[in-house]
Amino acid sequence: MIQIDTKSNSYVCPFCGHAQAYYSSVDIIENGNNRNMTPILEGNIESSFSIYTLYCKNNKCKRVSVTAINRTTGKQIDIVPQVVIKLWPSYIPLQIRQDYEEAVMIIEASPKAAATLLRRCLQGMIHDFWNIKEKNLNAEITSLKDKISVSQWKAIDGLRKLGNIGAHMESDVNLIIDIDTDEAKKLLRLIELLLEKWYIARHDEEELLNDISSISEDKEKVRKKK
Repeated sequence: MIQIDTKSNSYVCPFCGHAQAYYSSVDIIENGNNRNMTPILEGNIESSFSIYTLYCKNNKCKRVSVTAINRTTGKQIDIVPQVVIKLWPSYIPLQIRQDYEEAVMIIEASPKAAATLLRRCLQGMIHDFWNIKEKNLNAEITSLKDKISVSQWKAIDGLRKLGNIGAHMESDVNLIIDIDTDEAKKLLRLIELLLEKWYIARHDEEELLNDISSISEDKEKVRKKK
């Protein structure tokens, strides 16, 4: 989903990830009629949408995004692009990235199948990043408890306990279960958070430490020459 904040007039371009302010000539559509026409039925306001056309200011992108927000329910429907997939760096294992991308593609049409892919994505992260491999995902999450922050572990364990997710997480990670779209999206946001906190943070830290070490070594060489 396109990240847009209509209160601050800002959004994140779904194509390049550039966060920016926007100016959009917002149009309002009511059941196919323009805003100046009275709806035929009182309930038609439920189909009234504000349409946002967003032009990316990033010179390397400059692509146009279009999204519609229901004026009654607040529900957002992306038009261009219809599916927003966050691109993750190549140092994250390919299988994890593929499971994530496939889950995003189908989360609206089949949230239970998306949840299955995201649980497998989570398990892959635990296997790869923490080198924890137990008899099932529940046991692996338990083994993870002393290795991460309390807030992270509670979030993971909390999702495990959500409805049917919790009922089946401790058995087969590939088991397809009943789950609604909102629950699947919460699991998606958790996966994104953990990718940031684990892989991205580790990479950025290692890069910074290596840069500082290189600077120190260069300065030491200069000092010895004097």
